[in-house]
Amino acid sequence: MKDDAIYLRHILECIRRAEENTAQGYDAFVTSHTLQDAVPRNLQTMAESTQRLSDEVKSAYPAVEWRANSGFRNVIVHNYLGIDLEQIWSIVQEDVPTLKAAVEPIFPAAAVLAPETAAISPAAVPYFIACASSAS
Repeated sequence: MKDDAIYLRHILECIRRAEENTAQGYDAFVTSHTLQDAVPRNLQTMAESTQRLSDEVKSAYPAVEWRANSGFRNVIVHNYLGIDLEQIWSIVQEDVPTLKAAVEPIFPAAAVLAPETAAISPAAVPYFIACASSAS
């Protein structure tokens, strides 16, 4: 569960960034190449982190659509030329809040088992993800 806390924290950080990058509305999103790059990238990274969660966590929370998140990651990575901005917007507005609501209560439970991850600065999360990946 120790690595799970890191991945859960990272999922929430990617969600926060996607929300922040879309906070100015649809028009700002579709007119900014920077936001058009940032939002899908955070969704991709978020979905990658859901893939890395242990089977224990996934089976403990079967209401979360873990497989759908994994499938989304594959689509966004392998079909990058076919990314539909309206679909990305829809995902951030409709699907991401559902995932956020599901993951937020899971993270404190994981942090209790690995309390050192609860205080990780958001800027350090990619470093910890890299360390956890190289250790396995």
